[in-house]
Amino acid sequence: MVDLAFSTNAYTRHSLPEAVSRIGDHGYAGVELLGDSPHAYFPEFDDADRAALCETLEETGLEVSNINANTAMGYYDDAPPSAFFEPSVIRADDDAREWRIEYTKSAIDLAETVDAPAVCLASGRPLPGTPPGDARRYLHDSLHEILDYATPRGIDVGIEFEPELLVENTDEVLAVIDEIDRDALGVNLDVGHAAVYGEDVATSIRCSAGSITGVHLEDIVGGRRGKHYHRIPGEGDLDFRAIFDALDDIGYDGFATLELYTYPDEPDRAARTAYDELAAYV
Repeated sequence: MVDLAFSTNAYTRHSLPEAVSRIGDHGYAGVELLGDSPHAYFPEFDDADRAALCETLEETGLEVSNINANTAMGYYDDAPPSAFFEPSVIRADDDAREWRIEYTKSAIDLAETVDAPAVCLASGRPLPGTPPGDARRYLHDSLHEILDYATPRGIDVGIEFEPELLVENTDEVLAVIDEIDRDALGVNLDVGHAAVYGEDVATSIRCSAGSITGVHLEDIVGGRRGKHYHRIPGEGDLDFRAIFDALDDIGYDGFATLELYTYPDEPDRAARTAYDELAAYV
């Protein structure tokens, strides 16, 4: 049976404890924690922050579905949109790449603290001057170092594919999982990313059976080859009955997390409406 969670990245105008508390008011079984500013940007996330988070989790009774470490915008004072995933684990600059690896290890530490099953990260996009072959080698080396840290702590690592990144679709992420060949590595499957790439989402889910560390949910206008803009379920064209049927077919029994960062002005409405739309499927 799939459980619903909601990501705090919709509540970026609220503190992390307040975001967790508000999500707890809307019926969700779990919460995904944004591993970035303004919530858990790890170079600044201290023991007092952890204690406040753990207290709120205990008060709400929410489980943590995932630590979302896809971005690290707190790294920049004024980051341009092109830097959304930077510095990435495929950055040619050794120091920047190692910074990102250590950042992901900090996400794993938080996952262990709050008993989350997984963290997710994106591959990043190859920057000018970094040929795809070199980027892929950096990705492999980085993932092995991250997995060496995650495995003894019992934390899974999910690669989240996205169009225009080095790893941008289901076939590519499954190829990386096969190449790395580590039990703790899987895919954090974002249904909207599969849709905008042009994949059939239910097929993507079935092809990923046994490798899914977590699921991100949102609606997309246009369905296949639609625009990449996260919408509340029911406000786009995705077939959520087919999505949940596919999850049932493969025996997935983890969290499906609503990722609606596009609603910072009205996160409570987004959380409430999304839950009402999807509750029947779980």
